[in-house]
Amino acid sequence: MVAHDLVRNLDGRRVLDGVSLTASPGHRIGLIGENGVGKSTLLRVLAGVDRPDAGSVTHPDDLGFLHQEMPFAPDSTIATVLDGALREAREDLAELERLGDELARVPEDALGHQELLATYGSRLEQAQDRESWDADRRAALVLDGLGLGALGHERTLGSLSGGQRGRLALAALLVRRPSALLLDEPTNHLDDEAAGFLEHELRELPGTVVAASHDRAFLDAVCTDVVDLDPAVDGPVRYGGNYSAYLGEKRAERTRWERRYVEEQEELADLRRSAGVTAHRVAPDRGPRDNEKMGYGHRAGRVQSQISRRVRNATRRLEELERAQVTEPPRPLRFAAGALAAAVEEESPEPLISLRDVRVPGRLASADLEVTPSDRLLVTGDNGAGKSTLLAVLAGRMVAEGEVWRRHRLTVGMLAQDTVFDHPDRTARDTYALSLGPVRAEEMPLIALGLMSVGDLDKPVGRLSVGQRRRLALALLVARPPQLLLLDEPTNHLSPRLCDELEEALGTGPGAIVLASHDRWLRRRWQGRELRLKRGEG
Repeated sequence: MVAHDLVRNLDGRRVLDGVSLTASPGHRIGLIGENGVGKSTLLRVLAGVDRPDAGSVTHPDDLGFLHQEMPFAPDSTIATVLDGALREAREDLAELERLGDELARVPEDALGHQELLATYGSRLEQAQDRESWDADRRAALVLDGLGLGALGHERTLGSLSGGQRGRLALAALLVRRPSALLLDEPTNHLDDEAAGFLEHELRELPGTVVAASHDRAFLDAVCTDVVDLDPAVDGPVRYGGNYSAYLGEKRAERTRWERRYVEEQEELADLRRSAGVTAHRVAPDRGPRDNEKMGYGHRAGRVQSQISRRVRNATRRLEELERAQVTEPPRPLRFAAGALAAAVEEESPEPLISLRDVRVPGRLASADLEVTPSDRLLVTGDNGAGKSTLLAVLAGRMVAEGEVWRRHRLTVGMLAQDTVFDHPDRTARDTYALSLGPVRAEEMPLIALGLMSVGDLDKPVGRLSVGQRRRLALALLVARPPQLLLLDEPTNHLSPRLCDELEEALGTGPGAIVLASHDRWLRRRWQGRELRLKRGEG
């Protein structure tokens, strides 16, 4: 698969600007970047679903494309979807049988025998790549691996949940085994076991895979290359290796950038000082010092000429460096220091909050919990176990049975999965400034946090997407962290880069942090306590 110099404009904005990509068999390429940089658009153009305004794409005829939306009609059955997925394998076997019969009838020395033999060999290779003889058994294994094995094949797609339909679309592609596969957020709606199964299946494919994903664990397990679509001077950057290799290279880039910036600032300071000192020495109205009076007239012209040359050289170098100087590396995301007036209370033996036999009928089974002032607690569990409910109880947003005790004047902040602001007509910039006050907003400008783009700052918050509203809510918590910070799926809607920064910030942030997350990468690297909730009768 080859894409050359792709350009695509949408709603007056250039989404793809001269993007080129080569994906050879055996390569599994991960597309990463901020929301809106063009990952889904690039996949659609590569698949031929969308036409570029300029540039060209070449891809194999049997290409498979997993949309974020289900590509089947609601009245289709699971059996219909599987028949479509198995069609190519069955065609391979039928054609091989036909060609075999024909080869048996045509003598080896007959005209056209070699061409017929070559056609048979080509089809045989294709069938082997698709594992066509094993397709029906593989279909059953794939359905089971993606958690669909118990569903009756007569079920219509309209009777399935959104997650089940997404997994069925993914299963159909894995059964087909196309020579090139394009995937848009393939681990959405997958639990840990199903995601691990998908990763294994993709690693076993002989063809090409290009996947847009925010799932760092997936990128690490599957990718042979990572393409960062975030804006860069020379366009998208391709990194060899998986996500861990990408992180290592990005850290090295950051170190080089910081070192170059510091060295350049030191040189600029030296040049400014040198230009200033020598300019003072060459001042035309300065008379000779006492120790210069002997021979002053003989040497004055020559010395003044040398100093003038130094001034010109330093000034010229200073101007050149100032024009092309390296920008200061952006500060990584960090929670504001000194924002907790009550931080001194960490010496107190009292917990911040304590739950005894707390439950919410139908949503949360009995839970006992104490959160200390510097706690780091990860809440895990299956869907429906009550993770979001527990956070809502801790925040005081939901009434629960049992005993809830909170420290006096405890400050609590929560990042919910869907954030709503009281004044949807206010811009993001104004909402931030009015919530924090002018002093704090000036100390930690919203744009400097890297959570929102310049184009979103002056949009009314009511017009922002769910992800953009969550970023704004997270920015407010970062700029003024509470004593108890509650985060419900904090890495949702964040790019991998921001997820990494947030995780690092959580480790050094002030106060106590309790978070619930399905993020496999975050959970594997978590250094604090863990509370696993189990479903129970309320």
